[in-house]
Amino acid sequence: MEFLNIIWSIFVIFLLVAWIWVIIGVISDVFRSSDLSGLAKGLWVLFIIVIPWLGVLAYLISRGKGMQERSAQAFVDAQDAQRAYIQNIAGSPISTADELAKLAELKEKGVISDTEFEAQKTKLLG
Repeated sequence: MEFLNIIWSIFVIFLLVAWIWVIIGVISDVFRSSDLSGLAKGLWVLFIIVIPWLGVLAYLISRGKGMQERSAQAFVDAQDAQRAYIQNIAGSPISTADELAKLAELKEKGVISDTEFEAQKTKLLG
């Protein structure tokens, strides 16, 4: 009988963790929704907190289809922000045309010779 109590406790803990996960997911989706006004967001959160089972069920039925789309958009936005941050830190990539322009400028100033210019040019283009 003790073993069944342990299994039952594990099951109940699993359901509790799953329920908390669902509530966090729904509330985060409420705040992620750009098509809801502040009042509507507040009412949804109040509904979910006051009557949790009914609130979550009503939200999933009425707005569940867009949850995946909003989640995917949030992921894409985070990726774009990360990419922009990395490019900002690393510096903007220098194109081949910019490199060739710099080489031509160095050649005109006499810093590099014609053979060095041609060697660097073939290295960049090839």
